[in-house]
Amino acid sequence: MDPTSDLIRRRRRQPVINIVPLVDVLTVLLFFFLVTMQFKQVSSLNITVPKIETAGENEIQEQIVIALSPEGEFYLNDRPVDKPALEAAMKLAGELTPDMPILLVADEEVPLRYVTEVMDVCRSHQLNKIRLQSR
Repeated sequence: MDPTSDLIRRRRRQPVINIVPLVDVLTVLLFFFLVTMQFKQVSSLNITVPKIETAGENEIQEQIVIALSPEGEFYLNDRPVDKPALEAAMKLAGELTPDMPILLVADEEVPLRYVTEVMDVCRSHQLNKIRLQSR
């Protein structure tokens, strides 16, 4: 027999990658990560709120959240704003819903003057329900 005809008859099988086990493993990993994730409210600020022993639970659902960084930066509902923009937003909120509660989240290192500035802005626009966030 001719050796070249023998080679033609014995063809090699093409290598195949079976992806079904890979998809199974990826599905299990995805399920594991989704189950073990901690779903928390993500905030862009690194604020350590002061501890108050007599603080109650937060039962108000709809509110305006104003945060203060130690450097004196203002954040309105997790968005950075400057003081004129904060005043404009509080004016609009005071005109639309004067009984809207305000949650003031300030780092424990924030100077008191920044806290009182925000409280003055809110009160000057008929937003008198101001609460301080604590842990």
